[in-house]
Amino acid sequence: MKRFITIFAVFVITMGVSVHSAVHAVQQPDISAKTAVLISADTGEVVYAKNCTEKLPMASTTKIMTTLLCLESGGLYDEFVVDSNAIKVEGSSMGLQEGDIVTKYALCCGMLLPSGNDAANAAAVKIAGSIEKFAEMMNDRAHKLGLSKTYFVTPSGLEGEGHGSSAYDMAILAREALKNELFRDICSKESIKLEFGDPPYTRWLKNTNKLLGMYDGVYGVKTGFTDEAGRCLVSACKRDSKDLICVTLNDRNDWNDHMAIYDYGFDTVRELDVTLPTDITVDTVGGNTEKLHLVTKDSSVRICTVAGNENDIQFTLLSAPFIYAPVKYGEEAAKLRISFMGREVDTIPLYAAESVSAEKVPPKKKGLFTKIKEKLGSYFSR
Repeated sequence: MKRFITIFAVFVITMGVSVHSAVHAVQQPDISAKTAVLISADTGEVVYAKNCTEKLPMASTTKIMTTLLCLESGGLYDEFVVDSNAIKVEGSSMGLQEGDIVTKYALCCGMLLPSGNDAANAAAVKIAGSIEKFAEMMNDRAHKLGLSKTYFVTPSGLEGEGHGSSAYDMAILAREALKNELFRDICSKESIKLEFGDPPYTRWLKNTNKLLGMYDGVYGVKTGFTDEAGRCLVSACKRDSKDLICVTLNDRNDWNDHMAIYDYGFDTVRELDVTLPTDITVDTVGGNTEKLHLVTKDSSVRICTVAGNENDIQFTLLSAPFIYAPVKYGEEAAKLRISFMGREVDTIPLYAAESVSAEKVPPKKKGLFTKIKEKLGSYFSR
């Protein structure tokens, strides 16, 4: 009887574990998108994929690249008159009219929120002089980012011969764009108040990305739609230190698909605490010591990863070959790049762990000839 009870107890415990595991098993989502991908915004690791390297038209998600290049071009708040021909374009619009006075910042908002094709064309012509030359800039940047399935013809996303990308490429592009704080700030807004026009006047632009108010933690990025491309969506979502980027192309049910993919992703990825190095030094010149010790603000950083560990992390000191004294304690003196398997995760400041005072150079003793020359010089100057 006792043996039976023992066997029964083991059976119940085993069944309990099996049921518990089954309930908490992470099931991959069944989605409508033709292609999709979910990556860690920190490491770039793929968390979920469905045909993610297949090249397809990506509609107005193209404007992620256009906006990034616009933000990087400088002079964001300088006013200018939009090119009359550039703004004559079909599709979605931020409401530009001939003679309107705008800024590049306003055009970026017009691209990311109401998905203005007029804004994209106006930015392209302002920056590069023509849409064709701007497309060359877009493709050059895509090449530098390693976007092997991406080719741009238009700044707006309206189809051109060969214009397209893959879900994976668009996720990597979004990851790059979101490193720009202004880009991140704009695409996270559900609406924004701007001034532009002839003369400029105040108006509101509304974001087409409904996912911002539908799912906790979503902070971007860009919608897209054309008859050829179907519904396209690039989004980003962060909960605690888990930061994810999701892309779907040609997806009739994109809002729900993104939420389902995020549910899967947040259950799948884990947080990795990375211990930062403590023995960082840089050479100094003209000070009372030859080495300056550098420290980080925090002893560790937390990143979102699928299967990575601390052995996959590399650190690179970003500094001049040497630092001139004096240096004050706590002063930012260099930067530390954190990489995961060769891909940058973050770059953080390094601070002086001590003060380095400038070394006083004793005056040179004057020779006999110099003394005689100075004496004669003072005599004849009388």
